[in-house]
Formats: sequence, structure tokens, C-alpha cells
Amino acid sequence: MTPDAPGAPVHGTVAVSRDLAAPPERVWAAFADFDVRHGWFHVPGREQTHELDFRVGGGERSTGVFDASGEPELVEWRSRIFDLAEPRRIVYGYELVVEGLRRNVSLVTVALAPAGGGTRLDYTEQYVLTALTGEPGQDEGHLRGSLQFLLNRLEGALGERREAPARLR
Repeated sequence: MTPDAPGAPVHGTVAVSRDLAAPPERVWAAFADFDVRHGWFHVPGREQTHELDFRVGGGERSTGVFDASGEPELVEWRSRIFDLAEPRRIVYGYELVVEGLRRNVSLVTVALAPAGGGTRLDYTEQYVLTALTGEPGQDEGHLRGSLQFLLNRLEGALGERREAPARLR
């Protein structure tokens, strides 16, 4: 959804489903175990920090100095966990801050269900873009592309080869 006025926040939802070969307990561990999580999720760049407190009321913080635009930028990803139902559901909120400017805030639900010896992962993110950085739709496209990239990394951390394309809903 594009904003009605310059500077207006943009709200949206992205939902992605993937069938993973790993059982729900292994997929859960990829979110809950710091060593596994850090292997597929952290802010890239120099001067990285990464902390995980995987419990209701806990959260995660990952920072790094990223040079994607040619200019170094401090990127901070901070979350708070609201609900956990092992190994079926994770609900958390996060914010992405770049150089002290909050770019977006999201509420995320990760649902895991047994499926054919593996796991059906349903990821739903409700977001608000609070600081637009490019042309209309560019920030939403970046958010959606980043999600696909992260889920590809998750599959890699689980030691999987992707056999079927992801389904966007």
C-alpha cells in the first residue's frame, strides 16, 4: 500500500510458506539456539554484535556497520518475543534502525507444523514502514526480498537443498 501523503507510513503484510525437510524440532532450534541462529541470521558488515534471549519477554539484537550503498551505515535489528509454543509457534515484534532512523516496525508470526516427515513453515509479517528511503514500492520490495534471502539461509543452516520454489501468499 502506498502512502496517501509524503511522509505517511506504509502498512502491509507479507506471508511466505515453505516446506522444509527438517522436523519441527530442528526448525525450532534454528530460531532458538544462538549458534545455529547466528549461522543464518545476523546483520552483515563490520563491527557486528549479536545477542539472543529466546524466551517470552526476551528478544534479539543484531548490529553491524554495512557498506551496501557505498557509505558505511550502522544497522540495528532489535526484537522482543511475545509468544512461544514449542515447537509450533513464535510471535515477535522487531524494529530496523539505520543510522539512528527507524525504518520499519513489524509483528511476525512463525508457525511450524509437521508435514510429510518435515515441516511446513508459515511466516506472516505485518509491517509499517516509518521512513521511506526510495521510490514508491522500493522499501516494500526490499523487505520482501530480504525475507526470501533469510529463508534461503535458514534452509542452508538446516542443511537442505531447495527442491520446490517458495510460495508467496
